[in-house]
Amino acid sequence: MGGMTRRDVLSTLAAGGALAATSGLLKADPHPSSDSAQGPAKVPPVLVPKPLPFQAGKLHGISERLITSHHDNNYAGAVKNLNAVRMELARTTKETPGFLVGGLRGKELAYANSMTLHEAYFGNLGGDGKVGGGIAKAITVAWGSLGAWEEAFKAVGMSLAGGSGWAILDYHLPTGELRISWAGDHTQTLASALQLLVMDLYEHAYQMDYGAAAGKYVEAFFTNLDWDEVNRRFDLAIRAATAMNR
Repeated sequence: MGGMTRRDVLSTLAAGGALAATSGLLKADPHPSSDSAQGPAKVPPVLVPKPLPFQAGKLHGISERLITSHHDNNYAGAVKNLNAVRMELARTTKETPGFLVGGLRGKELAYANSMTLHEAYFGNLGGDGKVGGGIAKAITVAWGSLGAWEEAFKAVGMSLAGGSGWAILDYHLPTGELRISWAGDHTQTLASALQLLVMDLYEHAYQMDYGAAAGKYVEAFFTNLDWDEVNRRFDLAIRAATAMNR
């Protein structure tokens, strides 16, 4: 499959339809009343996709063609759509129908989470797959062994195989717990948690290389993990939790 799955295409078309619909309904009233007149809408800053933090051709078991398509189409597409939704939201007024505002906010959440999770996903790739440091000790405490955690994490990933979603190791800020999260959509992430390690299980992340054999992709993903980056996020999460829970 190419850069986008059928689900992605339908989502993008739906978003396009929503934006097309709102483009007429959100136009300023040519004869506004004195109590509804407003100044120019504040234009939100344009978000720009981040480049891959590693050389696309250096991954093992994940082709340059796949990772480039994933980055340039799925991730960059989410950023582009988020910019478009934010522009539409900037044009809303108190007269805008609630269902339009709610629909735009829902799309904003989905695209923002897609952007954030994709950036975390690409950010924890490009390494040699060798785990160590504080995160290795914390995982061992939480799951009894690194092997037990890896087995549990891969099981969550495989539960999404053939579908779409994310497998996430995160740090729950209120409790300091490490958790494995199942995210079936861009809008399902654990509240008050910081993502430490993110694995994309949407079909666009592996189908070009492995077809329906998602398990082979999961193994390749672990081979390319950058645990230094995971440790960096872990240290930041501890600091954030310390500051939040004072």
